[in-house]
Amino acid sequence: MSGASPHPARFWAFIILMLALTAGFVALGVWQLQRLTEKEALIAAVEERTGLPPAPPPPAADWPSLDPAEMNFVPLALTGKFADAPAIRVFTSLSASTARGESSGPGYWIVSPFVLDAGGTVFVNRGFVPQGREDGFVTPPAGTTTITGLARAPEAAGLFTPSANVPERIEWVRDPTRLAALVDPALAPFAPFTLDRAAGTEGGLPQGGETVVEFPNNHLGYAITWLGFAALTPVLLAFWIGRQLRR
Repeated sequence: MSGASPHPARFWAFIILMLALTAGFVALGVWQLQRLTEKEALIAAVEERTGLPPAPPPPAADWPSLDPAEMNFVPLALTGKFADAPAIRVFTSLSASTARGESSGPGYWIVSPFVLDAGGTVFVNRGFVPQGREDGFVTPPAGTTTITGLARAPEAAGLFTPSANVPERIEWVRDPTRLAALVDPALAPFAPFTLDRAAGTEGGLPQGGETVVEFPNNHLGYAITWLGFAALTPVLLAFWIGRQLRR
């Protein structure tokens, strides 16, 4: 003897819910595939950029309309001299597993304004110095020189990023706008990007060449997961409907 028929409203409500979940899983899977395509294009573009020879930066007159993201990881050669001012220390922690030099752990990026011969100022990350040893490197080198490195887009401050420690000249992100607040405004205009200096003498400080050119790319795995859920949900729904109809 069969049991009572399923309540129509609940029966159809559950079916609609499961179909909506299936559609949602498909949408998430497709979105991850789109993100995969975008990430692969970004990786290819960055690989192409980093293989270029260092070039002069865009002129200061073009900086207001410049998209910093388009400058990210572009090799540059800057000619000019460091401003006669103490460096800004940007707190960081350099992983021993990714460090290219001998030093790692908590420390600071030593960042100094570099005045271009062609006009304008670029904040240059001269390299990493372990915490407790930074005082010996706050004075930048003197004289006109040409330095090379990779341009970097501004680092975004998070919700819990502290404000700059102005008296100690300590920052937490390499954002030209925030860094500019710690130096002489007469050095303006400031480039909307910074420069990570190339590696210098092995074992020397500040330790340059520590730019991490890596992008996590887990989108294919996420897409497979979501599309797997999308394939499984109708199967479970069909099994449930069969049980309900046999009651």
